[in-house]
Amino acid sequence: MDYQQLLILISFIVFFILRKLNQPQNSKKLPPGPNPLPIIGNILEFGKTPHKTLTKLSKIYGPIMTLKLGRITTIVISSPQLAKQVLHENAQIFSNRTVPHAACALDHQNFSVGWLPTSPLWKKLRKFCVTNLFSPKMLDSTKIIRQKKLQDLLDYVKEKSNKGEVFNFGEAVFVTVLNTISNILFSMDMAHYEKYHEFENIIRGLSNVIGQPNIADFFPILRPLDPQRLHAGTVNYWGKLCKIIEGIVEERVSKNDSKVCNDVLDSLLNNIGEPSFDQFSHEEILHLLPDLFVAAIDSTSNTIEWIMAELLNNPDKLTKVRKELFETIGKNETIEESDITKLPFLQAVVKETFRLHPPAPLFLPHKCDEFVNIFGFNVPKNAQVLVNVWAIGRDPTIWKNPNMFMPERFLECDINYKGNNFELIPFGAGKRICPGLPLAHRSVHLIVASILYNFELKLADGLMPEHMNMEERSGLTLKRLQPLRVQATSIKHG
Repeated sequence: MDYQQLLILISFIVFFILRKLNQPQNSKKLPPGPNPLPIIGNILEFGKTPHKTLTKLSKIYGPIMTLKLGRITTIVISSPQLAKQVLHENAQIFSNRTVPHAACALDHQNFSVGWLPTSPLWKKLRKFCVTNLFSPKMLDSTKIIRQKKLQDLLDYVKEKSNKGEVFNFGEAVFVTVLNTISNILFSMDMAHYEKYHEFENIIRGLSNVIGQPNIADFFPILRPLDPQRLHAGTVNYWGKLCKIIEGIVEERVSKNDSKVCNDVLDSLLNNIGEPSFDQFSHEEILHLLPDLFVAAIDSTSNTIEWIMAELLNNPDKLTKVRKELFETIGKNETIEESDITKLPFLQAVVKETFRLHPPAPLFLPHKCDEFVNIFGFNVPKNAQVLVNVWAIGRDPTIWKNPNMFMPERFLECDINYKGNNFELIPFGAGKRICPGLPLAHRSVHLIVASILYNFELKLADGLMPEHMNMEERSGLTLKRLQPLRVQATSIKHG
């Protein structure tokens, strides 16, 4: 039974249950939106790729609109001015989350820095991330790990080049990012270039099940039934990942006879039982570590794959960024993270990719904690609020030729993606801005620059750039619909 048939069936089942509850609301000052159908509201218009569907609807109803998704009133924001109102100027009202049923697996929503309300626990977890993981000092201290894992990637690509073999670029980057994060967290590699599918299935699977439109969210009365089995999917994937990480933690605890913090896990374990604000319980640790693991790996590896796909799809831009690298870095040099500031066109390429392919096109959903008026429209208490950053990135009133890959546009302005310029907020803004932004910034630039400096890449199987499939596979994060298969040739400098 497909998605639409299931919706129709459920409409009949719940009709009599909800009829008494489905009292008409005074919506005179709600933002405009498409007329809802009885019971199901605008669910059918939400579509299987919500960020695209909502972008089309915003062109009809405006940058703030209302959708009725079953029992849930949803407000969709599609302009930088309104995003600033929600994420910055009214941050206190919109800082909490509407938690989808699929994310409520193994009580994770009660410990996750992504899903928690702005509670004392959330503040403690976020403070740890900002100070012990993503501060400039900590990132400098883990630079050697990133360089070593990058060298593993370069060695792998060189091996493929020497053999004349085609390889999946996204998968190679996925393993590199995974091992980088696992070494920062646990001082160990957790995957190999030929053995990574278990982790890929878990991480991609989580993105898929949590990011799918879920009937159990639209009709909370159906949550116990889990009709699409999305909650069951999260329990499965999350349970597998937590079991792996719990095994690592238990082994470390059994061997821990030192207070020296060599990695993030040691830092967390050494706080257990200490009379300080930042002490962590065993349960908190077992939820924080997989949270960090999933968030960092999926978005970073997807972004790097999109960057390379866009460059291969636009050979003139690829030539330009490689020319900048050769002229700036010189011959027989290793690219360092400190070189990023010397590469303005590479930085523009990264920004342009974030504009076209934001890691999370709708962000995680926000919740309105109290009645508020935004730009003359009422946003009711408990409404779900979605910020369509994908739509903002492709708005023709903001960007000239918005669907074209034109990095040069960022050479003519000072727009960045650190949460201050709401035209470009792939990591969010305000209280809920992604704490991993500084690590992603370093990793993305370094990996892309190093690959382009050391190798010529061409599309596999004789595929021409104009025939590339640049479609997206929708989920919590945006992944390419078709994997990027390439063939590499080593570049000799000097």
